[in-house]
Amino acid sequence: MDLFFILKIFVIFLLIIGCYAVLRNLDIIKIILIYFKDKLLGK
Repeated sequence: MDLFFILKIFVIFLLIIGCYAVLRNLDIIKIILIYFKDKLLGK
């Protein structure tokens, strides 16, 4: 029972880290898209 509880906490922790990483990457992707858009419109 304790092992299952620890595994559940570990999986939830990994999901939180994964969601955070995806959100961070979405911000980076958004910045890159804005940069390319400005570069294309600038020319």
